[in-house]
Amino acid sequence: MDSEGPCALSDLCLAQVCHSLDALCCLRVDGSMSLIHSPILPQEMADQLLHRMASQGIINDRSVGIFRSSKELRLRRASIRRCSVSDQAFQLAICPHQLMELDASWVSGGLTGADVISGLASNPACRSSLQRLSLNGLRLGWESLEKVGVVHFSSLQGLRMLNLANTDLSDAVLEDICTLPHLESLDISCSAVSNVNALLECKNTLKSLTAHRLGQLDMSPARLLFVFNQLHALRHLDFSEDHFSVDDSDGKDADETVRQLLEGSPQMLPSLVSLDISGRKKISEASIRAFLKSRSDHLTFLGLLATGLSSCDVLSSLNNLKVTGEADENQVCEALKRYRDRECFIREALVHLYNLTTDTDKPKPDMLKLVVQSMQSHPASLHVHLVATACVFNLTNQDVSQALPVSLLTSTIMQLLDAMIAFPHHQQVQKNCLLTLCSDYILQDVPFDKYLATVLVINWLSRHEDPTLQRMAVAIISILVAKLSREETTQLSKDINIMKLLAIVQQRAMIGVADSTLKFALSALWNLTDEVPAAARNFIQCRGLELYEEVLESYYTEPSIQQKVLGLLNNIAEEEEFQADLMEEDLLEHVLHLLQDSHLDVGVRYFAGGILAHIASRSEAWTLDQELLRTIEKQLHDSIGTWTQPEGEMVSYRSFRPFSILLQTGQPSGVQLWAVWAIHLVCSQNVSHYSSMLEHEGQIELLKALAAHPDTHSDVRRLSHSVLLLIGQHQSRSGASENQKKRENS
Repeated sequence: MDSEGPCALSDLCLAQVCHSLDALCCLRVDGSMSLIHSPILPQEMADQLLHRMASQGIINDRSVGIFRSSKELRLRRASIRRCSVSDQAFQLAICPHQLMELDASWVSGGLTGADVISGLASNPACRSSLQRLSLNGLRLGWESLEKVGVVHFSSLQGLRMLNLANTDLSDAVLEDICTLPHLESLDISCSAVSNVNALLECKNTLKSLTAHRLGQLDMSPARLLFVFNQLHALRHLDFSEDHFSVDDSDGKDADETVRQLLEGSPQMLPSLVSLDISGRKKISEASIRAFLKSRSDHLTFLGLLATGLSSCDVLSSLNNLKVTGEADENQVCEALKRYRDRECFIREALVHLYNLTTDTDKPKPDMLKLVVQSMQSHPASLHVHLVATACVFNLTNQDVSQALPVSLLTSTIMQLLDAMIAFPHHQQVQKNCLLTLCSDYILQDVPFDKYLATVLVINWLSRHEDPTLQRMAVAIISILVAKLSREETTQLSKDINIMKLLAIVQQRAMIGVADSTLKFALSALWNLTDEVPAAARNFIQCRGLELYEEVLESYYTEPSIQQKVLGLLNNIAEEEEFQADLMEEDLLEHVLHLLQDSHLDVGVRYFAGGILAHIASRSEAWTLDQELLRTIEKQLHDSIGTWTQPEGEMVSYRSFRPFSILLQTGQPSGVQLWAVWAIHLVCSQNVSHYSSMLEHEGQIELLKALAAHPDTHSDVRRLSHSVLLLIGQHQSRSGASENQKKRENS
């Protein structure tokens, strides 16, 4: 079981609602969705539904319409983060609720901060109820409100926390904000603010100020320190800088302000317990020592990432102090937690994390989760994904992945697929993703969108020639294709071109190697054509038959390669419309020779027999010499009688439908015997899997008819009885087990 435990029932229900939203809704005249049956949900559940829809990227003008039912779906803590929502949709679906919190960070669709404020203020309840508002990354567009003289931030009198990072916040708007009577937390990072004198208006309430990378700040150190010194209630101050964007000539006044703050009296900002100066590269170790000496009793956090000071020995003695830096895993992980929205610090932290995890041999799920969250927070950042995908490989390498929660691995792999989509032409990102995917455990046992993964890897393969990566990609494809449903494989044959896989087979065959790349490519093509006529047609049209005939002759001493080649030819022989393409005397005589050769592995002879059985089953369509047909029919029966059943699994079947024509009572005994031998083989190894398939598809009735027919050959009859006995015994055991369970439950 997943070490995180099973999912909560509420999470499963919400996931199902999100998955089935179209079926659960009807459309209004304006195209927005409305729940057909809208029960009154517990208030917290409505918040969770919106949050899940937002995190899955399915909130838009159409789907957000379900929240217009504000009596049934009552929102209090709403998040439309990174969703595409217009002003009109926001006004209709979100604003009628009595919100306490709203996160509208990085919303696209034309929504501005002014739209948000105007809409929220139009609801009298929201004016007092809203306590937390995040507009990170939005254009405020304040000029649209100023023209008509409508409302300002100060209209939302209940606000306690306001995040306006990465906005066009101006000094004038900041002055309005600072008149809020209960403002406790303010984030003005990466804004256009040049003067923070307005903060003096909220000096008695402001507890947290985040002012990262104020590039347009124009205040002397003395004036800035004067303002800070008046913020008597301030407990957290973030005055960090983007170390990537600042050169040696920038930020001198700000650095001097930080130096004086560090070395100054603890009477300045007496309530301070948290200080972040990450990215300030010119701060000295002496300043840090002085600050810690005077403040260590109360300090709980110190941000030192990208300062070169996080290895300062005095920090190691302060056990209760959390630090962001690069000295150890704890500092790096703390940075990934705190700086999730700051690309500059995420990049820095990931580089150090990669170096720290290069030789890791222990599962670190919390660390992996932080890396995935970093990628989710910066979906368009090549810098973040380049290092993050490398970290993912380190944290899931070898046997480590098997000790990680399956749900975490699922979200990790899906994030890697998103990275492959976002950066299709960046070879190192693609390579990092392929390295992680190339794991038997992940490919076989971890649930994720295997169809999408197959398409992405095949598309990558079609653009690259690197031998090492080519081998890895073909290995991944060969496993993934076997995991697809028949419908997915059919769709795949339309979405991709198998020419690249055929080209790899031809390339390896020309130089006469029997390496893993060739074998994986053959396996992938075998699985691609399994009961998928479109893929078989594609294969034939790409002259695959001619190539495979050459491979059969060239690799006569390589049973594993011959078996894969014959397996694909079996798939083609099963399809009636393509049997004429196999009606070539040289090819069939070569396959017949393989069937007869007692020195070959039974696997090779088995698949050779399958091709001949399917071709011989339609004697009316036979176009070659009749003597060859009679020889095939006789040699099928004679050869199968000498086969020994292998101990391990030799073949598996998705369906026995192609066998139905072979089991008809009028077929030659060799054709019948091959089909019955095949069914007996797989049933003797896994009868519980195949018995229901045989019953559902009608082959059990065909076997019974064969066993009862007076003209059935004794070998066929005997083996048919054996199969029916295996199935009957299994059904008896299953019935007894069910009865036992019923008695125990009664």
